[in-house]
Amino acid sequence: MRKILSAVVVGATLLAGMAAAQAEKLKVAGIYTVPVQQKWAGTLHRALVKAEEEGKIDYVFSEKTANTDYVRVMREYAESGVKLIVGEAFGISREARKVADDYPEVAFLMGDPGDKYGSNFSVFDNYIHEPCYLMGVIAGTMTKTNKIGMIGGYPIGEVNRLFHAFMAGAKSVNPDVEFKVSFIGSWYDPPKAKEFAFAQVESGVDILYAERAGVVDAAREKGILAFGNVNDMNKEENGTDVVVASALWHMENAINYAIDLVKAGNFKAENYKEWTMMQKGGASLSPYYEFDSKIPAETKAKVEELAAKIKAGEFEVEIIDDEPKSTF
Repeated sequence: MRKILSAVVVGATLLAGMAAAQAEKLKVAGIYTVPVQQKWAGTLHRALVKAEEEGKIDYVFSEKTANTDYVRVMREYAESGVKLIVGEAFGISREARKVADDYPEVAFLMGDPGDKYGSNFSVFDNYIHEPCYLMGVIAGTMTKTNKIGMIGGYPIGEVNRLFHAFMAGAKSVNPDVEFKVSFIGSWYDPPKAKEFAFAQVESGVDILYAERAGVVDAAREKGILAFGNVNDMNKEENGTDVVVASALWHMENAINYAIDLVKAGNFKAENYKEWTMMQKGGASLSPYYEFDSKIPAETKAKVEELAAKIKAGEFEVEIIDDEPKSTF
């Protein structure tokens, strides 16, 4: 009888522990204006999915939410008991801050061009300019025509700083390199990006920086090299034998930092800028894959040295948010 009672007690204890663990799970919502397959939103989504798989949170999300509907969705999640809302407020900064004012018990972590706000509205952007600089060093070494093309969505700060860093990296090893800069006026229009890439190739570029989807396909068809952005374009966008390397954005550490603060009751308004940079694991340079043996050894050594200095705080890549211009 004693053994049976002991088993019952143990079982009850385990169930109580499981219930407590379940109760500790934080309710988190993601709100995206684009499908989660889009790489910017996908970076946030994957980080939150991973946190859920690790048992840290209960995660729900809404995708393809228009700016005109965004505030309503934010309020619905706040009313439902969600304690952390992750999303993007680039087009609705003022309106999103008003929601934060109305729900002081909810934490907001939003992609936003402005600064932190109030007590519960933290902001972030993707500062992957450091690996972009490293890619520029490689591109400046590998170009034969000394003409590099760059194709982006819109000339806004988060894109401009990547282009400027890439250009600075290339110039640091090849002062003669020139750049052709184009913006397609869309965050997702692969055919248009491809068309712009073809035009740049006609102008003499032999390397393309693919900030947007569609550029890698053009590089493949024209038999030239490319460098990727945000996601690993070599593996995820049919870039084998085309994409030398990609500047990667990671949000896992930033998301986990926010989750831990909310759980501890210590969440406050912060700018998560540093959490999206190399020192805190928010950005990195992808592997070289099949290009590992094609990049000069001295270039790889230089990139490795620069990466180490960036992580140690000994080398700073300048952030320039002004619109970059073509130089030829």
